[in-house]
Amino acid sequence: MNTESMKASAIGVFDSGYGGLTILNSIRKVMPQYDYVYFGDNARAPYGTRSFDVVYEYTLEAVKKLFSLGCPLIILGCNTASAKALRTIQQTYIASECPDNRVLGVIRPTAEIVGSVTKNGHIGILATEGTIKSESYDIEIHKLMPESVVTGLACPMWVPLVENGEYDKPSADWFVEERINTLLHTDPLIDTIILGCTHYPLLLEKIRKYCPEGIEILTQGQFVADRLADYLLRHPEMESRLTKGGTCSYFTSESPDRFRENASTFLSEEIGEVVRL
Repeated sequence: MNTESMKASAIGVFDSGYGGLTILNSIRKVMPQYDYVYFGDNARAPYGTRSFDVVYEYTLEAVKKLFSLGCPLIILGCNTASAKALRTIQQTYIASECPDNRVLGVIRPTAEIVGSVTKNGHIGILATEGTIKSESYDIEIHKLMPESVVTGLACPMWVPLVENGEYDKPSADWFVEERINTLLHTDPLIDTIILGCTHYPLLLEKIRKYCPEGIEILTQGQFVADRLADYLLRHPEMESRLTKGGTCSYFTSESPDRFRENASTFLSEEIGEVVRL
C-alpha cells in the first residue's frame, strides 16, 4: 500500500494493540460512510502498566503518525492513552501545533452515559492498572455526578487472556470471577459496572455469568460511536473535511501478518492488507 496515495481526511483510531478494534467496529456500524485509518502500536503493547510519561510519549508519536496519514480527527480507542495522555496532548501539542485537528478519547463518552443507567450512584470500574491509577473515570464521573461512589479495580490478567485467545475458555473463569467478587466485596451496593478497557467486551459473556442479576454492565463501543456522531453534527467544520468512501486501512508497529491473524478476534470481518509503520 502506498501511503502517499491514500485518501486524505479519514477518521483515525489508535490503540496500543487490538482492543481499539472493538471501538472501530462500533463506530463503523453507526457511521459506515466515512473513511477510517486504524493504527495499533502492537510492538510496544500493552500500555496499561507503563508510566504516564511513556504513555504520553508513545501516544503522541501515534497521533503524529495518524495526522501524517491524513487524519484530522483521531479517536484514542485506548483507555490507558485516554487516561494518561489525552488531556496533555490536547492542551499542549494540539493547541500549539495543529489547532484545526482534534483528538478525542473514550472515557468522557462513557462517563456521560453512566448517570442515566445507575439507580443508586454506586459505580464499579474494571480496567487496566494504568487506567485505575489515573483515576480518570473517577474524575469524569464526579464532574457529572458529584455524589456518586466510584470503585475501581485493576484486572491485570484480562488483557493477556483476550490476546492469547483464552477469553472464551474455562481457564478464564477463575480470573473473571475473582475480580468481580473482589469489586463487589469492596462495594456491595454497586449497580453499574463500566468495562474500562476495550479488550474486555470479549469477556462479556463470562462477566455476565459471574455478576449478580440486576447489575448493568457497560461496554464502550456504542457510547463512543454515538457521541462521535453527535460531535460531527455539532462540528460541521470538521465533518466537511472527512472523506466518505467507506474504506478502512490498517497499520501496525509490529508484524502485519500477526496483526491480520489476530484482528479477526476483535472484528466482525477478516481484513486485507496491513502495513507496518
